[in-house]
Amino acid sequence: MKTRAITGFFFVVVMLVAFFFGPYVFLGFFSLLSLLCLFEFYGLINTTDIYPQQVIGLILGAVICAGTASFWLDASFSRYFSALIILLSVIVFFAELYRKPAKPFHQIAYTFLGLIYTLMPFVFFMAMAFLQGKFSFHLPLGFILLLWTNDTSAYLIGKNFGKNKLFERHSPKKTWEGFIGGIAATALIAFLISRYFQEVSALHWIIVALIISIFGTMSDLVESMLKRSINVKDSGSILPGHGGLLDRFDGLLLAAPLVFIYLYLFSTL
Repeated sequence: MKTRAITGFFFVVVMLVAFFFGPYVFLGFFSLLSLLCLFEFYGLINTTDIYPQQVIGLILGAVICAGTASFWLDASFSRYFSALIILLSVIVFFAELYRKPAKPFHQIAYTFLGLIYTLMPFVFFMAMAFLQGKFSFHLPLGFILLLWTNDTSAYLIGKNFGKNKLFERHSPKKTWEGFIGGIAATALIAFLISRYFQEVSALHWIIVALIISIFGTMSDLVESMLKRSINVKDSGSILPGHGGLLDRFDGLLLAAPLVFIYLYLFSTL
């Protein structure tokens, strides 16, 4: 427990630094985080009989992150990153011709799945900081606060009052009581956040909270399904006492793209 608390404290401090020290630090930190999540995903898949192209996948992921940063900071270079992304995507297919595994298209599919499932959600998350036309950490920080609120409140309410299992096959500890309690607590915190982060209205913050609670929980279940399918407990061991980064950010993976789309389409209405 002590190791878990110390690790959690320092990780939160580092993350807050990433939010408050400008767009370069923000983009750099969360790009690194996304690449580490991608690395964990490839490591999980490698425990099966499927071997994604880890090196090319990570290089492609790094180029996608660099292209994202370029798009928001200096769009004049975006065309070159776009061309490089296309080239590396073609190389994934070409490189498989020289590998020996019996199921080449499984390797190709999981190489791209890793990018879509673990890295692209962070691209949408980082894009939230620029939705107002210039860098502001309010929207992504609010997202993280709501995600943590949902996870913590659902766990505490479910532990103390939960009786009805939400999805026992994939996550035996999750309950309907915890799920509903998490939604209520997250909506309340969203209303409080709207008093300080006023880029969008209180109504939009509450809708964002609902998206995070529902699809963040679903995303957690999807990651549990992945781990159960390959019979592992934690996605990694990079965070002592906490497991892997995918375990800590599983709720972000499905929720972040949907929150970005909602804010992009409706937050100015």
